[in-house]
Amino acid sequence: MSIAIVRHTAPLDDCNDPTERLPVTMCARDLPATRNLAPHSHPWGQLTYALDGVLRVTVADGTWIVPPSRAIWIAPHVEHAVVVLEEARLRPLRILAGRSPFPGAACQVLAVSGLLRELIAALEQQPPGVQTARTDLVCDLILDEMARCATRPIRVPLPRDKRLGALCAALIAEPAAALTLAGWAARVGASERTLARLFERELGMSFGQWRQQVRLAHAAPLIARGMPLGRVAEQLGYASQSAFSQMFRKTFGSSPSALFAPARAGGQR
Repeated sequence: MSIAIVRHTAPLDDCNDPTERLPVTMCARDLPATRNLAPHSHPWGQLTYALDGVLRVTVADGTWIVPPSRAIWIAPHVEHAVVVLEEARLRPLRILAGRSPFPGAACQVLAVSGLLRELIAALEQQPPGVQTARTDLVCDLILDEMARCATRPIRVPLPRDKRLGALCAALIAEPAAALTLAGWAARVGASERTLARLFERELGMSFGQWRQQVRLAHAAPLIARGMPLGRVAEQLGYASQSAFSQMFRKTFGSSPSALFAPARAGGQR
């Protein structure tokens, strides 16, 4: 008997929580677009992963776009929320706190290797709550492979300052806006110099770099649903498709089509 699949966002019971005997377990949800998992936390760590579809995962200081080629590690007790941007088959792993593959509370974005993907598929086919020699091997290999996966985040850090927060919220809502930092300063009631300083201090990057991350994050669900790259570039304020593709490859080490190929293939099944 494989893992049971649910199709709702209500809290799941604790029958499949990780234990010393079974340090890696799985829950499975198939959810349509725009469904939300409200902010929550749990005593185990979680690898948030979807076989197909696109997710947005948000914690206190940032938000990430997660296509099928990526997964995000969320440490124990870290509050997080999940929004399904494109219909997704979620297969998050629950990992016992004492077996965390990453130190500290920082989120980690993983480039999901072919081996990790197959190990997750193998775990899904195991009877839940039953320890066997095979599940022991699969769990140990999952933890080992997670620690080896390279990270390339699609992350948009979020500020705490209210003035900067107003600017960021407006730009997230309208990523193609062409306003300069001076133009935004006039809108939010702070000087251009103050905003520039806040971007560097709170978000660790310039206004231009942050806006670039926002635009690339917005591109993710558009590409996943098959929108032509030329239209994506136009909607997000890029001068051309080639300019958009070049920036995407520079940021993520992959072309847009390569990064989101699993999502489009998933939609065609």
